[in-house]
Amino acid sequence: MDGHTHRFCCSSCLTVCQAIHEAGLAGFYERVQRREAEIAPPPDMPVDIDQYDLDEVQQEFVTCHGGSRREAMLLIEGIHCAACIWLIENALHALTGIELAEVNLARQRLRIVWDDSRQSLSAIMRRLAAVGYAALPYNQEMAEGQIQRYNRRVLFRMGFAAFGALNIMWISIALYAGAFSGISSEYQSFFHWVSFAIATPVLLYSGGPFLTGAWRGIRQMKLTMDLPIAIGALATYGYSLWQMLHGYTQVYFDTVVVFLCVILIGRYLETLARRNATSASLRLMELQPRMATRLIGQSEERVAVRKLHVNERVLVRAGERIPVDGEVLDGASHVDESLLTGEPMPIAKQKGDEVVAGAVNMDAPLMIRVRQTGNATTLAQIIHLVEKAQESKARVQRLADRIVPWFVAVTLMLSLLTFAFWYQQDMDTALLAAAAVLIITCPCALGLATPMAIAVSSGLGASEGVLIRNAEALERLSDINHVVFDKTGTLTEGRMKVVSFRSMRDDMDDISLLQLAASLERHSPHPLARAICELAESQGLTNQPVETLEVIMGQGVGGCVGGHQVWLGNLRLMKEKRVAFIDTYEEESRRIQQGMGIAVWLAVDGQVVGMIHLQDRLREGAAEVVEHLRKKGIGMTLLTGDSRQAAEAIRQQLGEMAIVTDVSPAEKAEAVQQLSQQGKKVLMVGDGVNDAPALALADIAIAMGSGADLSMQSSDVVLMGSDICKVLYAIELGRQTLETVRQNLQISLLYNMLLVPAAMGAFVTPVFAAIAMPVSSLLVIGNAILIRQRMRRRD
Repeated sequence: MDGHTHRFCCSSCLTVCQAIHEAGLAGFYERVQRREAEIAPPPDMPVDIDQYDLDEVQQEFVTCHGGSRREAMLLIEGIHCAACIWLIENALHALTGIELAEVNLARQRLRIVWDDSRQSLSAIMRRLAAVGYAALPYNQEMAEGQIQRYNRRVLFRMGFAAFGALNIMWISIALYAGAFSGISSEYQSFFHWVSFAIATPVLLYSGGPFLTGAWRGIRQMKLTMDLPIAIGALATYGYSLWQMLHGYTQVYFDTVVVFLCVILIGRYLETLARRNATSASLRLMELQPRMATRLIGQSEERVAVRKLHVNERVLVRAGERIPVDGEVLDGASHVDESLLTGEPMPIAKQKGDEVVAGAVNMDAPLMIRVRQTGNATTLAQIIHLVEKAQESKARVQRLADRIVPWFVAVTLMLSLLTFAFWYQQDMDTALLAAAAVLIITCPCALGLATPMAIAVSSGLGASEGVLIRNAEALERLSDINHVVFDKTGTLTEGRMKVVSFRSMRDDMDDISLLQLAASLERHSPHPLARAICELAESQGLTNQPVETLEVIMGQGVGGCVGGHQVWLGNLRLMKEKRVAFIDTYEEESRRIQQGMGIAVWLAVDGQVVGMIHLQDRLREGAAEVVEHLRKKGIGMTLLTGDSRQAAEAIRQQLGEMAIVTDVSPAEKAEAVQQLSQQGKKVLMVGDGVNDAPALALADIAIAMGSGADLSMQSSDVVLMGSDICKVLYAIELGRQTLETVRQNLQISLLYNMLLVPAAMGAFVTPVFAAIAMPVSSLLVIGNAILIRQRMRRRD
């Protein structure tokens, strides 16, 4: 080269060196950096960060909880292990006014709750920037763009490292071949310098994130997992440089390049696997249409969904997704809500019916009046619940997070001990063994063990109409040994229907009786009240004014109508209000209750004037659920405010279970508390209205919903549809989740128990360690994804 004559050990080595020289490695490095800067700029802190303190800006992504207490979701780039979580959370908790800081490793998000009067959001974001993490308010489009930019950067760094690895391996082959066949010191030195020329830009560019991450941790006096990797890479590189400068033969530039390449490949695969694991929640986000057809007079226009306002009209053609929550103004069609509720059959919709965003219009065009848009829609609330569950932490995960900093410290100590032991025999062995220990001892699998299982399970549950509100709910579901059922709306359909109504006084006809009852019930959300009011509306009856309305939970309502005191309710209410009652009325009530009906009595001025007979029926699948729980050895109790006769009618159809009857909401809560005091792990299943106190006291609470009942704050799990068999699905999902978490922890511990001693014994090279480290994380992620297969086999 350059006019000089050299003797190369083989012609391929000459070709390699010429190719490297002609390619201009430094120039290639500069071009890649420049290209990356154009396409995927580094995650710098926004210049106008103070704008995020403005109330009008925060309206888009901040939830106010009253006063100055606020909650936000931030997108954090560069989180790749449990040590990152520990560093971010500890850095933020050191600030005043921070109530909660929870990082989700699977989704790379931070949930932050703070007191805005004591700490500004911009100061929180600056603190994150100080520890090396750029934060931006989360939204779906930004998250997708962030993921793509991060993956592109990793690909650039990985490609550059792979380019270096392919070239440096040719140099290594030449050196190893020369060691056996003979090579002059002049050419050996030349190959070392070529290896140095390749390894240096790879270390600085491809290994840059590890070096900067380690330096950030040192500045913050925190131990992160970038530190062992950086120490391993720098120590191997530095020792090789020292050997080369002093004319020695043992250099390990190829080891540095190859293990950085392998680690980057592993992290990229982890990113793809995490994205696949959380794909269920991503599919929910994709249900929201971006565009809608707005009707203005007789004309149509295509607008972005975010520009729609309440009470505007939209047209949804057959095959299109409904963009908003609303009411059908015109048209009739079937709507597919399966991806929202888990119900497989399309639902008929006509004028006056409610529809939800994300559902598919199947047959004919529908004109819809907008009721809710954006974050207020049912779909948005479902996504919020899923994401909140994925961001929450189970007890076992909190324990793992506390272990991480000690884990890193132990890693450094083991590496030092390994180096000290082998240094007495051989410097090269000591260096490589210590580097292998630093690389192979990684808590990434430990950090992913729980959040990946939670992310997969909560997303899978959402796709089946089972909304998990927090991670601990999945953990507790696996432990339950007693289930408490509410009757109306849970074991029964709760869609009461008036079978008959009759007046018992000559001066009041049947229609007047129905009108008086509907006037009392018009403001009540109870299923009985809705059934009475719907019948009155269908007959065109108008409500009479009611004064001093009084609601007695579990018994009925009362009020003053036209100067008369009127009571409407069950026998307990009549007796409590000292209404004149004859034995034949009680016999008629018992007869109706034995047939799963309900008798509602109307009294005026202390005298019974009539009775309304309402009928309910057992919910489809209730018998299957009870039988399955009985076979599993799980105890069951039926709680109802109805009479014993009504409860006995249910028990005759479903089989043996304990029954507690004639109880108020407070007494239901007391019954649940008594079961808990007996050492039982209680699951309460109710409708989320009168059952709220009992739901709050149970170890785990499941609320039956219809897609609009997401305000059930007392529950841990919400069933979107009417299928009570989803209770069994939720219990099994909890058990599969906990079992998967245990398996993941075992994988993580087994990995370290086997490979750390092997690395300390110098049986493992740094390159093998770099391969093994991401493999352990991929095993954990893959095992979490298998939850889907296990639940399908259950079906």
